[in-house]
Amino acid sequence: MNFPYYIAKRYLFSPGSSNAINIITGIAAAGVVIGAMSLFIVLCGFAGLKDFSLQFSTFFDPDLKIFPVTGKTFTYTTIEKEKLLNIKEITSFSEIIEERVFLEFKDKQKTAYIKGVDTIYKKVIQTDSIMFHGDWLTDNDAHVVAGLSISRELGMGVEQIYSNFLNIYVPKPGKGIPRNPTKAFRKKTAVNIGIYAVNEDLDKKYIFARTGLARSLLDLPDDAITHLELKLAPDADENVIIEQVEKIFDHKVTVKNRVQLNDTLYRMLNTENLASYLIITLIAIIALFNVAGAIIMMIIDKKSNIKTLHSLGASLHNIRRVFLFQGCLMTILGTVLGLVLGFILITLQQQYGLLMITPSLPYPTHITFLNFVIVFLTITIIGFVASQLASSRINKKLVS
Repeated sequence: MNFPYYIAKRYLFSPGSSNAINIITGIAAAGVVIGAMSLFIVLCGFAGLKDFSLQFSTFFDPDLKIFPVTGKTFTYTTIEKEKLLNIKEITSFSEIIEERVFLEFKDKQKTAYIKGVDTIYKKVIQTDSIMFHGDWLTDNDAHVVAGLSISRELGMGVEQIYSNFLNIYVPKPGKGIPRNPTKAFRKKTAVNIGIYAVNEDLDKKYIFARTGLARSLLDLPDDAITHLELKLAPDADENVIIEQVEKIFDHKVTVKNRVQLNDTLYRMLNTENLASYLIITLIAIIALFNVAGAIIMMIIDKKSNIKTLHSLGASLHNIRRVFLFQGCLMTILGTVLGLVLGFILITLQQQYGLLMITPSLPYPTHITFLNFVIVFLTITIIGFVASQLASSRINKKLVS
């Protein structure tokens, strides 16, 4: 049996000669447990918050989105459409026409974006999952679907479609200030047949319409679109598809995946996660240096035993390893216990909603294997450093 490990284990699980030593050791062990549990809870909390924040992108953003490199529109011919159809990993794709517009309903006005979509759009995006009230678009170009925030700001409901109309305006291209302001805008009249709800930002940004209405409003040619949205097969390789799409359009387009479409949100969430990890880690460092203090006190308490071990032939290196192993064992066992307690608390939160954001929405959490690895490595490495510093206090003067 490994001699330093055997002695370290005996020291760890045997009470010290003084109650003060036992109390200090207990406080150090509790600090390890609480530090590991806190770090695990924070990481699971931010993982859940990230999933909660990004779940809306799965409802609204496609797997891939094609933009023009320059300008607002690009040409989309039947030849390019056939080439896209030949890529088996692309299950469906939809033509999009998007532009900023001015909305008027009764005596209220608002700026928003019109998003013209074709009939295939509901195969790219699950439109049923975002509908709040009413119906999705029909083949009628005079129908629109508004966001929940837009509907509230304009006082526009689905039940009013037969008596009240939504006026949509877009500026005509040109220079200077027109003499007659009424001729400076193109206008289309539509009726709202449905209301969608994703999140506050998107609900106040878009109204959906058919591409026919959007194309007519913007006076675009039949082969011009602003975006293409693609849905991929589950096992598709995004990088390969992006290369093929860029080649089809002669590298005149830019292709972004869902992460790139929400890069600002991803960066914000990752930054917050890193900042929280560093703060909790700093607290854990302070707590874990109690381990160093406990080991130093143990060294003082076991001074006579250390001299006896040295007299029996134990080297200075092995005596140091005794207390190094003692600190490492305390850290590892405390980390495992902290992870178990953290796992139990997170599981209870997921099952019973111990912490609520709103009366009906529990704080989101997500347990991942990576969280276990990060917490275990972080706490054990800090504990090893603290134990190494404490055990290095043993020198020839102490054992002589």
